[in-house]
Amino acid sequence: MKITIVGRKVNLRDNFKELAEKKLSKFDRIFDEDAEATVTVTVERNRQTVEITIKQRGMIYRAEETTQEMNEALDHVVAALGKQIRRNKTKLERTKKMQPVELTDTYYDEPDEEYQLVRTKRFFVKVMTPEEAILQMNLLGHEFFMFRDDVSGEINVVYRRKDGDYGLLVPDIKA
Repeated sequence: MKITIVGRKVNLRDNFKELAEKKLSKFDRIFDEDAEATVTVTVERNRQTVEITIKQRGMIYRAEETTQEMNEALDHVVAALGKQIRRNKTKLERTKKMQPVELTDTYYDEPDEEYQLVRTKRFFVKVMTPEEAILQMNLLGHEFFMFRDDVSGEINVVYRRKDGDYGLLVPDIKA
């Protein structure tokens, strides 16, 4: 797995980089050599956020944790990624025809979760700008809103982020 470590508003020490690489090496038996992991560390005031994103064959695993200690946040993020991988292991094997993986770490002990689709909702997708979509989303009190972009004509989604800002999801046919 290729690991990239990025520090935002902080210069990362070598011992943290080595610790991050060591903890991510647990996932080497699960992911191929072409998998890409990005560790992003952001420091704001007395809060330190560690975010890890692992991409492989179109699948994305992502976890983020904010604590006062960078190493503690790293531990929580690695544990959360392990849980995601464990939870989705059988589904991924079925859909991607991956080789079976033996997961034995302590935070992999959760049972497989079955997904149940309980509702399908259909609605007309209006043509609008992202700003209009954010306004409509806020008026409805939703966390996300799907619309057709007025410039590209593509289906896009605006969403409210944890930090209160907004995000825009745009389809990318290259992936």
